[in-house]
Amino acid sequence: MAETTTKSSLWGEVEVEVDIKAPAAKFYHVYAGRPDHVAKATSSKVQACDLLEGEWGIVGSIVNWNYVYAGKAKVAKERIELVEPEKKLIKFRVIEGDVLAVYKSFLITIQVTPKEGEVGSVVKWHLEYEKNDENVPDPENFLPFLAEMTKEIDEHLLSEE
Repeated sequence: MAETTTKSSLWGEVEVEVDIKAPAAKFYHVYAGRPDHVAKATSSKVQACDLLEGEWGIVGSIVNWNYVYAGKAKVAKERIELVEPEKKLIKFRVIEGDVLAVYKSFLITIQVTPKEGEVGSVVKWHLEYEKNDENVPDPENFLPFLAEMTKEIDEHLLSEE
């Protein structure tokens, strides 16, 4: 028998898709294999990315991000939840940090898909969250930040070629 769960209005999902010029595998590898390079590519947004436990791109590994959002220094400690290289998909769950001051749970999925018959890829950021209470806004305000960061990483990857 199928089980259905009802999610309250505190649960939600938002996403943004960003067209990039870099190959899907190359962009995916930044998050799955060398997220410390995100700071090099987007220094105005991400100051540091440190591996605290495990190995880059391995489920269960813990990554700490120092970033600037809305002009304020922020921190997020994330655990890698899922890595699917064939789908160029990786999921990070926020386990500590500023985001958890207002969200009970916060799951970030990044998937990169090659464009059919043309150069470039599409990066999809998917945020799944549970708010602490009804007064907390949906995290849609994160989407332009993620889109800008994606474009900066794309430019960095293209400059490396």
